[in-house]
Amino acid sequence: MQKLSFIFLFTSLICKSQPNEFDKYGPFGSQVHTDLKVALEIEKGVYKLDLSYKKIEPKLYVKLGKLKDLQALRLSGNEINSYPPGFSDLYNLVYFSSYNNEFRSFPELKKLGNLNYLEFFGSKIDSVPADIAYLSKLKTLKLSTTNDTLKLPTTLKYLKNLKDVTIENCVLDSFPKDVFKIPNLNYLNLTNTNIFYVTRHFERFVNLEVLVLDANQLQSLPFDIYKAKKLRLLSVKNNHLQKLPDTICQLENLTLLDVRGNGFSQEYLEELKALLPGCEIRF
Repeated sequence: MQKLSFIFLFTSLICKSQPNEFDKYGPFGSQVHTDLKVALEIEKGVYKLDLSYKKIEPKLYVKLGKLKDLQALRLSGNEINSYPPGFSDLYNLVYFSSYNNEFRSFPELKKLGNLNYLEFFGSKIDSVPADIAYLSKLKTLKLSTTNDTLKLPTTLKYLKNLKDVTIENCVLDSFPKDVFKIPNLNYLNLTNTNIFYVTRHFERFVNLEVLVLDANQLQSLPFDIYKAKKLRLLSVKNNHLQKLPDTICQLENLTLLDVRGNGFSQEYLEELKALLPGCEIRF
């Protein structure tokens, strides 16, 4: 039963969107406002604002920074690409998500130190700023860009509370070595990022339980993957793998291995089953 429950959790985690995440943030039972004009009229006590699929009037958008109590803000399909004046003064913000808005950069982060959840899906952001280190409470970082490349800073190592990193649909010049330095990383998803190889140093993934490397250009995985001792779920769908390192049998906690869309022979799949008798293998 525990195994089935964890597999169900994994399936939900690898979905590209998690609409229920918004519901987790802000005071319990607080009203979700969906009209910016009404929210600005109330101003005090507006904790949650969901402007998904709303056409935002520019004269109202520039006043968004007045909502100083705001804790959770979701934007989606609003045809905006810049932040309103005072956005970085929303110091109570713990959740910010933008879907399909063509932001080209992060907001100024120094005053947004309460952020727990930060997501840009379908943006045009091509780099994560070094001052992301100011987000000491950040737990979740999700990026999906429509641009060609994405550069990550070396300052990720200072985010001691960061547990969940998702990077999708962009080009990384190489496997981002700096993710190894995130001390408490639990979930890492690098889907469709054009990586050709995975760097070693898996001994640094002391807390990693979920690793998703789908839709890349991988032909092999490193020998020392076994050093990620807590790894429970590994997905390498739609790569160019023909085999996995034999050391994978040392991942005693591995519950689910997804290898669909690779070049594995039936004979090798039978060998994998023998190597991982307690693991569900999807092929």
